[in-house]
Amino acid sequence: MTKKQDILNAFDPNGLGNVDNIFALPFDEKTADLILIPVPWEVTVSYESGTAQGPQHILEASTQVDLYQKDIIDAWKMGIQMLPINQDLLTKSNKHRIMAEEYIGLLESGEENSEKGKSLLKEVNSVCAEMVEWVKSESLKQLNKHKLLGLVGGDHSTPLGAVQAIATKHESFGVLQIDAHMDFRKAYENFEYSHASISYNMLQTVPQIEKMVQVGIRDFCEEEIKFAEKQGERVSIFYDDDIKVGMFEGESWTIICDRIIKELPNEVYITFDIDGLRPELCPNTGTPVPGGISYSEIIYLLTRLVKNGKKIIGFDLNEVAPGENTDWNGNVGARILYRLCNLMGVSQGKLEWDESF
Repeated sequence: MTKKQDILNAFDPNGLGNVDNIFALPFDEKTADLILIPVPWEVTVSYESGTAQGPQHILEASTQVDLYQKDIIDAWKMGIQMLPINQDLLTKSNKHRIMAEEYIGLLESGEENSEKGKSLLKEVNSVCAEMVEWVKSESLKQLNKHKLLGLVGGDHSTPLGAVQAIATKHESFGVLQIDAHMDFRKAYENFEYSHASISYNMLQTVPQIEKMVQVGIRDFCEEEIKFAEKQGERVSIFYDDDIKVGMFEGESWTIICDRIIKELPNEVYITFDIDGLRPELCPNTGTPVPGGISYSEIIYLLTRLVKNGKKIIGFDLNEVAPGENTDWNGNVGARILYRLCNLMGVSQGKLEWDESF
């Protein structure tokens, strides 16, 4: 009998689990099929802070998530493990966030080209590049062990290294981006790895991305529109207001989802910024925007994606931030994270649909 089988036999999914593990599951790095890499990082956030605490916040809230999924057989048995949160990375984030704020102050006063400004910018860009390389290295370690991979941020700059790592294993794939923002800014605020530049950086550094489909977009600038237009058919955008107009005029969410899914190739990476949802679901996220997608709508879209035969080759969940005296943000984030994990498992043949539902 294998160690994993021993764990499965001993664990009661209806009882209390290990509260130090994600979803209170009993697995470790060796016995879990899906590994989550936490990235406590928010150096370049441009509005509200707190996303560096996202992985810990989600971890703590995840123990309240019931493991049963009525449409997936024994979903918990796949095994999910979140690696320990790297405290050195968090310390670096906190230190360099202060530097980034100081640089932004100089930028706003027109002093960014001062010696102080140049020094701060160089330091911030350097440490962010180190973060990207660290994420890439950690991702490759797991991929080389044939683990399924997810990332938990942090701000939305964090998954670039993971996407670059996944690209070494796939000739081409699509990206489904759930977000309020395009994130097509080139070095926003002069930060090369800004959270507002993640999609730009993905397309510029990962030629294996054949198609990027953005859903929920409702806050963007002219520069981003022009960049998207230059990408031609490589980018498709489903604006939030267009989605809402369609629904107000009688178009079903099923039809809209099918149009979204049709734009994607067979293999899909999902990059999920929590601010793509309605702000009441993520009130403390870094850059909340009115409008957005409901919880039920996003679960339906992701489920339908897999039921249409798409294979999830990786994902990230970002921009979840704790609120004062509430775990609501983490609660929502943890539930989305669990569904992402299980849907990836189904798409990869690790789990099976329960056809009775």
